[in-house]
Amino acid sequence: MAGLAGGAVLLSGALTRGSDPPGTRAGGDGEGYVTMPGVRPPELKARRSGRTAPGLLLLTAFRGTDAADAMIVDDEGEPVWIHRSDRLVTDVRVQTFEGEPVLTYWEGVRRPGGYGYGAGVVLDRNYERVAEVRAGNGVEADLHEFLLTDRGTALLIAYPEVAADMRPIGGPRDGRVLDNRVQEVDVRTGEVLFDWSALDHLDIEETLTPLSEGADGTEGKPFDPIHVNSVQDDGDALLLSARNSCALYSLDRRTGEVRWRMGGRRSDFPIGGRLEFAWQHDARRQPDGTITIFDNRFAEDGEGPSRGMVLDVDEAARRVTLVREFADGRTFGQYMGNTQVLRDGNVLVGWGSTPALTEFAGDGRPVLEITGIGQGSYRAYRSPWTGRPAAGPAVVAEPAGDDRMRVHVSWNGATGVAAWRFLTGSDASRLAVAETVRRTRFETSATVRRARYVVAEAVAVDGSVLGRSAPLAV
Repeated sequence: MAGLAGGAVLLSGALTRGSDPPGTRAGGDGEGYVTMPGVRPPELKARRSGRTAPGLLLLTAFRGTDAADAMIVDDEGEPVWIHRSDRLVTDVRVQTFEGEPVLTYWEGVRRPGGYGYGAGVVLDRNYERVAEVRAGNGVEADLHEFLLTDRGTALLIAYPEVAADMRPIGGPRDGRVLDNRVQEVDVRTGEVLFDWSALDHLDIEETLTPLSEGADGTEGKPFDPIHVNSVQDDGDALLLSARNSCALYSLDRRTGEVRWRMGGRRSDFPIGGRLEFAWQHDARRQPDGTITIFDNRFAEDGEGPSRGMVLDVDEAARRVTLVREFADGRTFGQYMGNTQVLRDGNVLVGWGSTPALTEFAGDGRPVLEITGIGQGSYRAYRSPWTGRPAAGPAVVAEPAGDDRMRVHVSWNGATGVAAWRFLTGSDASRLAVAETVRRTRFETSATVRRARYVVAEAVAVDGSVLGRSAPLAV
């Protein structure tokens, strides 16, 4: 919150001291926002114990099986942007498209078995849609990955149901299984440039997931043997993570053949002791050549705990070494989750199904913990982001006594707002400053003398005006 502290110094001459605390949230904690009817403040709790990396935090807080909020919040857990959806939203993050920073996420419907049908969404800094990306060749884009490349393409995963002989794993001859397709799609044209099938290249016997009553491969109960949950460009290869085989895979981009497996039943690398991982997510090649993963570690309660891992991989010698791990020894993420290495050396771990995130210093010390993220967040990220919503600030005024009114303002998605300046008057073209208060929360309120019109101006730390609401006739 250094920016807000600096703003307090620069703006101190303009701040007025009314009977209401500056920057208070309308209605009190836990009640709905006045300026966004039907939206309640998220019940996030933050505990900071050290220096955090620059940037804001990006989350998708599940409100239920089929609905979620995409959010950008600060280190105190206070929202900067809230996107409500009656569909499932996952993986909100900052990426680059056509040379510009964009906000992306997946949005769609959840299917039984932990996958989805939907599309990747690309928003510009004004939060306007510039692209929507779907899988091709008759399949639907799954919730697990929407990754943009510097070629103007997107990497996607799909989970089509297909027939397969399941007798090698104790299932029916004409079983029903979920294949995993990995596609590269041109964002602008929708052309499918790469289309890989897991069951064309992996043996169903690689699975470590047992058949269950609800997923035994019979009609209406498809079995998911591989469950790819991340894909990333890796030079002339693709790096995949597959939960249900507990393995990472390197794919030749040209042929689709598997170059190597790490973990699982057929690992090409010796894996033992602290190196062992299970049910993992989010395999990422880092700029220094290491590979990070989120090791969920357990399928049943009592196993674990989960951790972020940094692995040094010598592909030629088929040797892997554990460089660092990040865990608090008590948090378990049964599914979902990610590990993000930040530019300053800190590491952010999203605990997935456990609705929390932890930022660690490079030496493993926790420096920030945020809890209360709905029913969990598929991934969590920290990134620099500058947002200027196309729509202006939202303002609501309510009576507050004989000659006073309570004015509430928010600007969903605006970054860098240090204070709010309220202007009032009897003529919309001639307004005077009534009060200036610090922005300390998503929605800021102030009590001022009643007037015919009111306008709210968003003020930056240097005193410049970032945006202005339309005049509100009270």
